[in-house]
Amino acid sequence: MEPSLKKSTSVNDVPFHGWKVRLDHTFKEKWKPFDRPRFHEIITLIGMFLRYFWYWLKLKLAGKSVFIDQLCPLQCQQIYGVPMGGLGGGTIGRGWKGEFCRYQLIPGMYEHHTVLANQFIVTIRNKEGTVYQQVLSPHKPKGSSLSAWKWGFNDANAHYTALYPRSWTVYDIPEHGVKLICRQVSPVIPNDYQDSTLPCAVFVWQVENSSSEDLDISITFTFKNGMGCSMDRLGGCCTESFNASFGEHSVSGVKIHQSFKDMPCTYGLGVLKKEGVTASYKLEWNPVGTGGSLWHELLHQGQLSTSSESGKSETTRRGKEIACAVCAKLTVCSGETRTTEMCLVWDMPRICFGAAEQEYYRRYTRWFGREGKAAAQLCAYALSKYNDWEERINKWQSPILDNTDLPAWYKSALFNELYYVSDGGTVWVDADFKSRPGHTPVSPAVVNPTQQVQEYGKFAYLEGQEYRMYNTYDVHYYASFALAMLWPQLEICILYDIAAVVPYEDAEPIKHLFDGNVDMRKDAGCVPHDMGDPDDEPWERVNAYLVHDTVNWKDLNLKFVLQVYRDYLLHDNDLQLLSAMWPIVQAAMERGLKQDTDGDGIINNCGADQTYDTWKMIGASAYCGGLWLAALKATCEIATVLGEVEQHDKYLSVLQLGKKSYQEKLWTGYIN
Repeated sequence: MEPSLKKSTSVNDVPFHGWKVRLDHTFKEKWKPFDRPRFHEIITLIGMFLRYFWYWLKLKLAGKSVFIDQLCPLQCQQIYGVPMGGLGGGTIGRGWKGEFCRYQLIPGMYEHHTVLANQFIVTIRNKEGTVYQQVLSPHKPKGSSLSAWKWGFNDANAHYTALYPRSWTVYDIPEHGVKLICRQVSPVIPNDYQDSTLPCAVFVWQVENSSSEDLDISITFTFKNGMGCSMDRLGGCCTESFNASFGEHSVSGVKIHQSFKDMPCTYGLGVLKKEGVTASYKLEWNPVGTGGSLWHELLHQGQLSTSSESGKSETTRRGKEIACAVCAKLTVCSGETRTTEMCLVWDMPRICFGAAEQEYYRRYTRWFGREGKAAAQLCAYALSKYNDWEERINKWQSPILDNTDLPAWYKSALFNELYYVSDGGTVWVDADFKSRPGHTPVSPAVVNPTQQVQEYGKFAYLEGQEYRMYNTYDVHYYASFALAMLWPQLEICILYDIAAVVPYEDAEPIKHLFDGNVDMRKDAGCVPHDMGDPDDEPWERVNAYLVHDTVNWKDLNLKFVLQVYRDYLLHDNDLQLLSAMWPIVQAAMERGLKQDTDGDGIINNCGADQTYDTWKMIGASAYCGGLWLAALKATCEIATVLGEVEQHDKYLSVLQLGKKSYQEKLWTGYIN
């Protein structure tokens, strides 16, 4: 069975475009982290390796991890699909075969574990009883855990489509004339600064019965505490049933109360209650046992035993885990299609980073409170609003998807690669915070009184899931276009946070790994390389990158100037923004003038002193020289807008000289 390429007729249909794969697909290419430098490279890197090893070991012994772990790199798994969750509230990743397999709930830190107990189960019954019951996963796990369950769904009969922030998985069960379509929806909506913050995902199950008899079909959603790691067995967890409503919509389900590193987090599993759908739940079961009790309840009844009464489990002891389940049963007549909706939420309102010096509040708490009691209400809200989310997502995506001038691969990549805006270790918090005793912040990025930041909060995302630095500026320069076009207020907030620390100096001595030199963490007048490591204290301690001293990098200040002018133009010629940034632009450009050591109008490189930090550049370079000329031009334009005639003329004269030198020094008349 090949994935359907039929044109969709509804916003809810499996789309024509997107990344499509059958669940029995295997990738021919096998990827792994690069770990084999050439011999001559090894010789030059011995000193760095020794310094890195001792630094790595020191952090390991302290229970920390290095910002780039080259000794224990994450192994490539070609399993990931569209992640769940909005922006900045944490994410849970899913595989294209249905796995719940990547958890970023502790801010900026990832747990890569496929949790066996987190599954969907289908039960099909006719008037004679249960005729089919199956875990909707093609995997066939070994061992005694959940051995009572029927695993190994025929992967040739299922296919997956990803078009972020939604995905579709189609399961064909031809022997019973049943087709299931699971549509996963996360609230990622351009220019939305409320619902797009929500830590949730909705699963819309479309159930088609093409058989000759009426069928009772149940979908059961099972979930356990934790993230599949050792913290799951620390104890202190319990489950609790709930009923909640929002407007005309009512939901029933189960919550799992737990904590991750002293940060309370409540999972919520909910089923939308509506006519024709019977909702039931199982308050607790053992996720490392055989799973027999839950399985046989479904097998014999087509639903779970508890349907209305409320309850709360006992708290788990150390070494124990706990799981719950919700079930939606509906009668689907012959030739009929019905739908049922479920959701998963995670309410983790108060967060700390690794150093635990400040406590921040996630952005969604503005509407759902900071007490950690919002899981039930989040479920009700999500299940009442998802239709609106999908309409807005479709309105955003349709002009691109319907554009016949764009190739199909581009349409798919354009949206699917946007996954990183939510799953890039992303945090979105309110501007206010609570300092832990003895930890009064000194960085101006922590206490940023700018009206923009106070209104829209603080936003940060990692350079990479394995390059653990927030808002790494040399690459944010490129990635920021997504924010600037889709959530422009967030881009402006990042700009204000960066600007706040440009005049700031942090004299903490830092030993850099490449050359062993000891330099200050942050010098005044330079744009920071990054806003810090989530395993430390972002915004308070910037420049987590310790390989090279980035104080004298040649491209960071220039990229800042270019972003200021670009954001001014994209932000409806925001004169207030331009005026606020002008002193910082001047400071950045003055530092650039000092880096023109031979007075030819072009800054001079002196080694691996820019983004491409394994390339040594000496003297005038096309990369930094080009950025410098562009920044000079942007500065002239800014000065013109602000009526700064003297400054305009000053930078214009440098620009004219630099253009001449750039041509003479770097253009040889042919391309090598």
